[in-house]
Amino acid sequence: MYKSIVFDLGGVMIDFDPRGYLVDRLCNAETEEEVYDLTFGSEEWKLLDAGLISRFDGNHRMLEKARAAGRAFEVQGVLDDWLHILRPRHRMEELVRRLKSHGYCVYYLSNIPQDVLDLLRDRGVLDGFDGGVASCEVHVNKPDPKIYKALLDKYSLKAEECVFIDDRLENVQAAFALGFAGIQMKDSVGTLVRSLATCNVTLR
Repeated sequence: MYKSIVFDLGGVMIDFDPRGYLVDRLCNAETEEEVYDLTFGSEEWKLLDAGLISRFDGNHRMLEKARAAGRAFEVQGVLDDWLHILRPRHRMEELVRRLKSHGYCVYYLSNIPQDVLDLLRDRGVLDGFDGGVASCEVHVNKPDPKIYKALLDKYSLKAEECVFIDDRLENVQAAFALGFAGIQMKDSVGTLVRSLATCNVTLR
């Protein structure tokens, strides 16, 4: 019997579609790919998620590489502007409330930099959760098993009693390997609710 539901944040609880954002912003497939690799897909971004460098240092390093690649203008624009794509999904917030009202514990487990975590906390996005673990706090990113174990240890959870929801398949697979039930978030909240029902997590 599942007792706890664990949610990713970006791409699940909030809109986060960096590739779509770059398509709208740049309108050139080659440029979009280059800028993605210099920003969201960069090693610096992973270090930011893991809390191993500051936003100032991360942006500085990304810009240095962008200058060398002749993409400083585009990368600077992205770094100045990208936060607006983080929009809370109110139907997901309602789902969290419904799960809690039916007796489930709800947690988050997210790859997220400290400044973005603080922003979401200030906006109340995390208010509905019983707790959670952010990569920047434990200095390791999904799909490393250590971050899942950090959540289990922090709240004395058993993996076999948890359902984990993430938009990235590799993160779901890592959770599954540790004993979680795993659901990949693909499209609508309705589809997710039906997937939860297959795990006998019902909201009736």
